[in-house]
Amino acid sequence: MLSGLFSGFMVDTWLQASVMAVVAGAVGFFVVLRGSSFAAHAIPQGAFTGAAGAALIGANTLVGVGTFSLLGVVAIARWGRRGQHDVVTALCLVTVLGIGSLFLSMNTEYSEQTFSLLFGEPLAVSSSDLLPTALLGAGCITMVVVLFRPLMLSSVAPELAAARGIRPARIELLFLLSVGVATTMALPVVGALLVFSLMIGPPATARFVTDRPALAMAVSGALGLITVWVSITASFWSNWPIGFFVGTFAVVWYATGRSLARWRRKPGPVLPLELAGAGSR
Repeated sequence: MLSGLFSGFMVDTWLQASVMAVVAGAVGFFVVLRGSSFAAHAIPQGAFTGAAGAALIGANTLVGVGTFSLLGVVAIARWGRRGQHDVVTALCLVTVLGIGSLFLSMNTEYSEQTFSLLFGEPLAVSSSDLLPTALLGAGCITMVVVLFRPLMLSSVAPELAAARGIRPARIELLFLLSVGVATTMALPVVGALLVFSLMIGPPATARFVTDRPALAMAVSGALGLITVWVSITASFWSNWPIGFFVGTFAVVWYATGRSLARWRRKPGPVLPLELAGAGSR
C-alpha cells in the first residue's frame, strides 16, 4: 500500500500538489491581509465553469480553467472599482455558476469528472500538466515577489500608497491575477468548492504565529505543504475526496492559531500585594 502511494502516477500528484501549496501560501497571505476571501471563493467557481465548458467541447481542461479564471478576475477588478466590491463579486459568482449549470446540463457523461473538479481528485493529475503547473507557479511567485512592497503598502495603508504614486486599481488587478493562477493550479487536485480553503486556513494561521510578513508567508507555505501531503495520503488510503481533508485541516489550523494567539496574550499570574512588596525589597 505504501509503495502505491509513491508509484509513478502518484509522483505527478505529489509534485503538483507541492507547487500548488507553496503558491497558495504566498498568495493566500495577501488574500487574508486584504480581506479578499470572497473573491478567493468566487474565482474558483468560474474556473470550474471553464473546466465544464472545456469538457463539453473536448478542449484541454487547463485551458478552460485558466480562461474563465481570467474572465472572473477582469470582471471583479474592473467593475469592483465602480461599485461595491462584494456585490460585484457575488454577481460574478452567480453568473458563472449559472453558466456552469448550463454546461453540465448539455453533457450527460460528465458526472464523474464533475465530482472530481468539485471536490478534488489526486489520481486525476496528469504528467502533461506538470510543466504548465511549474511555469504558472514560477510566474505567480515572481509576481508576488515583485509586487511585495506595493501589495503590503496598499493593503495596510492605501492612502499612503496612493500618495506614493501606487495605483490601487492596477495592484488589485495583478493581485487577483495571482489568485486566478493559484486557482488554475489547485483546482484539479483540491477541487473548486474547497480550493480557497488552502488560501485561507494556512495564511490566517500564519498571521497568528508571527507579525513578520516574509516569515508569515514561509509558515503559510509550510502549513500548506503539510496539509496537501497529509490530505493526499489520507485520500489515497480512504478513497475519500481530498477536498474534505484540506477543508478540515484549514479549520484545524485556524483554531490552533487562534488558541496560540490567545495563549500568548494571556497575562501572567498576579502576585498578592504582600508578595509583590516583598519582592521589591
